[in-house]
Amino acid sequence: MLQEVFLAFIVSFDTFLVAAAYCNSGIRIPFTSVAVINLMGAAVLGLALTLSDIAGGFIPAELCRTLGLIVLTSIGVITVFKSLVRILVRRLSQRGELSLRTGSSGLIIKLYLDDTAADTDGSKSLSPSEAAALALASSLDSAATGLSCGFCGISPLRTAALAFFAGFAAVAVGSLAGRKIAASDCELSWLGGVMLIAFAIVESVCG
Repeated sequence: MLQEVFLAFIVSFDTFLVAAAYCNSGIRIPFTSVAVINLMGAAVLGLALTLSDIAGGFIPAELCRTLGLIVLTSIGVITVFKSLVRILVRRLSQRGELSLRTGSSGLIIKLYLDDTAADTDGSKSLSPSEAAALALASSLDSAATGLSCGFCGISPLRTAALAFFAGFAAVAVGSLAGRKIAASDCELSWLGGVMLIAFAIVESVCG
């Protein structure tokens, strides 16, 4: 159970940071949009865990643990790298965003670096469709994490349910703490990567 709680916490940490960024930018996230974000994120995580759990039945346990360690550590390192890229972008531009012209995939790439880019119509309110695009970008890490953690004997259904409800708590806390986080001018998304690396090491040692 502790594994599921910790994994749900790690996944919802990004949601917390997104809510904080939106609050600081004066963008509202209605309840419906919050539900869309959390539902998609939980569904992707649960499906990924289920698929890797099935695959684990055909792969030796030791190899599963090794693969899980390698992939989870890689995701953690990529998350830290993404955080460093965000810091660089903010220093290169006072508005803290990139102008990307990469066709239909441009929005997803931009969202990966700038969470507030989801408010494409500038309405200062995140619509369900915009929330879905944001959730899609955020689910990339959740999918990769789930595919790696399924080898650890983690319950997909329980973890997905915990992630869903943890997401609501993350939005609430992030909305309250948004301005304080922004005032500190700190990029905190790297913490999620560090926690993921720590989780991978603990799972490898204790598994």
